[in-house]
Amino acid sequence: QVQLVESGGGLVQAGGSLNLSCAASVTISRFSHMGWYRQVPGNQREWVTFVTDGGSTTYSDSAEGRFTISRDNDKNMVHLQMNSLKPEDTAVYYCYAPYNNWGQGTQVTVSS
Repeated sequence: QVQLVESGGGLVQAGGSLNLSCAASVTISRFSHMGWYRQVPGNQREWVTFVTDGGSTTYSDSAEGRFTISRDNDKNMVHLQMNSLKPEDTAVYYCYAPYNNWGQGTQVTVSS
């Protein structure tokens, strides 16, 4: 059973930065990709970014240029560095691993 535990969320002013982390209970090198999603209450969960086992990354339009995903296979962790945060980035951020493995989420709140 895969357990994913997110950390690093919090309250930050617009323009600020946060670094989210996701710790996995299993060796993440088994996963072809891992990623982050986010969800605002009342809305569908939204994809943010993926990183492949080879280190290739893809980002949503809203994340491109501001967020950076990375994975540390030695520590079984995935990180999301978020810069230039905007109030519309406010959401619960979830770590994802194939297939259908989710963390409990970490709240990110960006004040204007």
